[in-house]
Amino acid sequence: MLNSIVAAAASLLILISWNLFQKVSPATAQQRTSLTVSAAISLSKALQELKTVYQQINPKVIITYNFGASGALAQQIQQGAPVDVFFSAATKQMDALQQANLLINETRRHLLTSSLVLITPKNGLALSSFKQLTAPRIKKIAIGEPKTVPVGQYAQEMLTKIGIWQQIKPKLVLGNNVRQVLTFVESGNANAGIVYRTDAKTSPKVKVRAMAPETLHSPIVYPLAVIKSSRNPAAAKAFVQFLAGDRAKIVFKKYGFGVAR
Repeated sequence: MLNSIVAAAASLLILISWNLFQKVSPATAQQRTSLTVSAAISLSKALQELKTVYQQINPKVIITYNFGASGALAQQIQQGAPVDVFFSAATKQMDALQQANLLINETRRHLLTSSLVLITPKNGLALSSFKQLTAPRIKKIAIGEPKTVPVGQYAQEMLTKIGIWQQIKPKLVLGNNVRQVLTFVESGNANAGIVYRTDAKTSPKVKVRAMAPETLHSPIVYPLAVIKSSRNPAAAKAFVQFLAGDRAKIVFKKYGFGVAR
């Protein structure tokens, strides 16, 4: 008798569990779409704000960011990292992925622009031009690693064009990304640094001393695109469309970015 009751109870429990699975699990699976977005770290504050906005509009989409130097992020994608959207701080890295046939080409957009600036600690040396970086009182200059960090690439181009690159090379402190360059200057571990205007704007601990003319370096353009291997291409395309829209542009402008034409 007891065995019969236990067996009946077990059968009832299995039936209830199966019904719950049928009603809840498929719906839950359909409700959630995950997107991984690899983006230049200089975009982090703006994109975090936009993530909140987007997920209020589309609560079924879960966005995970992977922030870093554009060169390193591009290498990860080339090596097969599961990424849905790539948002680079330079066209060089995006071009490499396109040449490797890793993008959904029609989704590529040149979305934002920025400027290159010279910064010092807030109460640091009162510099007024990049050429003053050759002065003996300047011991350490922070820039991004030119091979992998676009802001470092732009800095090298500009310093070469004004004829001081070789002279200041012994003073260089190389950062793995633009935020590390900013930190070097904030902490006083570098007398000066070269970053994007957008990053300088986020820190009360540094002061902008000069802005590089656009003619001295390649155009600073932020392209984005959907990766061909995306597991959720429709959702990825929708997110890219949102980032290119008017609502997102307001947020990007708030953080100091220009809108590419």
